[in-house]
Amino acid sequence: MEILSIIPARGGSKGVKRKNIKLLGGIPLVAHTINASIKSKYITRTCVSTEDVEIKNICLSYNAEVVDRPVELAKDETKTSPVMLDVLKQLRDKENYMPDVVVLLQATCPLRTETHIDEAFELFFKDKNCDSIFAAIEAGTTHATWRMSPDENHRLECMYDYRNRPRRQDNHLHFKRFVETGSIYIIRTDVMLKVKDFIGENPIIYKDPTFLDIDTEADFEKAQKYFV
Repeated sequence: MEILSIIPARGGSKGVKRKNIKLLGGIPLVAHTINASIKSKYITRTCVSTEDVEIKNICLSYNAEVVDRPVELAKDETKTSPVMLDVLKQLRDKENYMPDVVVLLQATCPLRTETHIDEAFELFFKDKNCDSIFAAIEAGTTHATWRMSPDENHRLECMYDYRNRPRRQDNHLHFKRFVETGSIYIIRTDVMLKVKDFIGENPIIYKDPTFLDIDTEADFEKAQKYFV
């Protein structure tokens, strides 16, 4: 089985400048994810997608392959799915290569190791009905949960039927909530090509014990404590 991991690493990060190659524990941030991918017993090929020459050279020095990302897919507003689809298209066009499974590993999650990746794969392979799996943390239940719209009106939207409010002890009426951590996404390639996304139509969850997604300088400082 061919399993391709894709690590997006553009040069124009905003929250932390040049964060993908900023040193964390003595090595560039992206190198933690490259190492985890290469050490996984399931992943057969590790590719970084970048438009940045310096990032490219650093990734090559850590034994990752690099797929040159088109500049139009390296903008602030660019989503991750088109980047992954571009990698698949380039490998297919240049090498007639198409993996069976695609893994998205974000470089901003340095605490995720090959052990966590392999645990997620084992859940993925065990469940014959799922088409994808992603890392997440539990975020309580839907009991009395509301959300606020991001627009200027800040509208409140209820996430449960408050006209038929269940009692707190009515556990069978409360749904568990989960939040994606961003560290691991695994999906069958045929499903990804169909839905144009890295979560399929019948996903399952890997409960992530390592939640840390670096987006700010404060996140980076927090991460440094794990690599002293």
